Amino acid sequence: MSEVATPHRAASEAGDHFGLDAAFVDGVAEALRSDDKERIRKRVGGLHHADMADLIEHLDDDDRRLLIEAVREDFNPEVLPELAPQVRDTVMDALGFEDFAAALSELDSDDAIHIASKLTEDERAAIAKRMPQATRMLIEQGLAHPVDSAGRLMQRELVAVPNYWTVGETIDYMRAAQNLPDRFYVIFVVDARHRPRGMVELSRLLRSKRPEKMQDLIEKDVEPVPVEMDREDVAFRFKQRDLVTAPVIDKSGRLVGQITIDDVVDIIEQEAAEDILKLAGVGNTQVSSLYNAIIQTSTSRFYWLFINLLTAFLASWVVGLYEDSIAKLAALAVLMPIVAGMGGNSGTQTLATAIRAIATRELDSSNAVRICFKELFVGMINGLLFAAIVGVAAGWWFTDAMLGIVIGVAMFINMTVAGLSGIVIPLLIRKFGSDPADSGGVILTTVTDVVGFFTFLGLATWLLL
Repeated sequence: MSEVATPHRAASEAGDHFGLDAAFVDGVAEALRSDDKERIRKRVGGLHHADMADLIEHLDDDDRRLLIEAVREDFNPEVLPELAPQVRDTVMDALGFEDFAAALSELDSDDAIHIASKLTEDERAAIAKRMPQATRMLIEQGLAHPVDSAGRLMQRELVAVPNYWTVGETIDYMRAAQNLPDRFYVIFVVDARHRPRGMVELSRLLRSKRPEKMQDLIEKDVEPVPVEMDREDVAFRFKQRDLVTAPVIDKSGRLVGQITIDDVVDIIEQEAAEDILKLAGVGNTQVSSLYNAIIQTSTSRFYWLFINLLTAFLASWVVGLYEDSIAKLAALAVLMPIVAGMGGNSGTQTLATAIRAIATRELDSSNAVRICFKELFVGMINGLLFAAIVGVAAGWWFTDAMLGIVIGVAMFINMTVAGLSGIVIPLLIRKFGSDPADSGGVILTTVTDVVGFFTFLGLATWLLL
């Protein structure tokens, strides 16, 4: 492979323009084992920091350490926020506390706080000793806020000017200032008590005359974000108001930071990933990471598997009540998984839709009753259609019209219950202050299994035996 080969796979391969090419990763691993540092630097020197993070994650632990050692002098701190926590621990070990602290100090405050929050107390203390005092204080202040609050999310670096300044004074200040953020989109305008009165986009500032007052240019309809606001509420506000940046205020109303759209994108991705993983019963994004050790991964999944086992025993107990009926009519054993399985799948469709709607605030107490009735009727319609299909098929298969009627009625009842349960269960879980994604799937499966087996076997016992 050429030393200047592109690190990205062709756009035609899986439609992916950005994923690292497997041959490129293998080439880097080969170069690492040859211990040719010049060759390694030549291969990875031009990588974007996000691609560098992907490369580090694709390598094994030994190759990661070799790569960090090879690029230590040119290591880009921007790589650190892109890494999975488990991989970042390996990078920290390879860099050592001194270089890791130096890299952390070069990051924006929000990224530095996020990374510091993932470290152990001992690691944080060791790194803090090697940091400049100003950076150490910013991190300590950030960690004092609740984990999922705006205070943890916000960036301390911003541009704020008094409301009596002119456009000319603001531009001159920014040209002379040495500590401006690397990237910013707006200028916050504050009063004498440092409370935000609005913000001015750079595009508007550049189109304005120098004598104009900043207070005459501000957007006044931007609501400040309280420092204790939950990060999901922050993301919802950005979505509802089409924001790119928002000011963050403390309890006294003073401007203490800003939240930018790139942070909100991360929130949306993390929350979506957590909900998907919780629905599958594998915990949050950190616990279920691909980079966890085998024992840690097994332990994290054991809990929900054990709960599923208990609910399976409940369903089996219901089946056991009709053991004599199943022994007399073998067709019941053949057909009963169809009733429970279709109910479970139907309910899961509704459950997934409901959890998404709750997360995006589309479903709340104001429209819950209407949506419940809608899902009830959807379940009834699909139940009726599949009852007819399955009833005819089962009656023809076993040449028993009454058996077809029994399974059709059971199918209708279970799919109706599944449709209603799929919307009611997450609403009830939410009402009691829990996350529907955590336990909604387990409860729903239990309901559809129990109702499915009970109605089918109960009707069969009553009508056929």
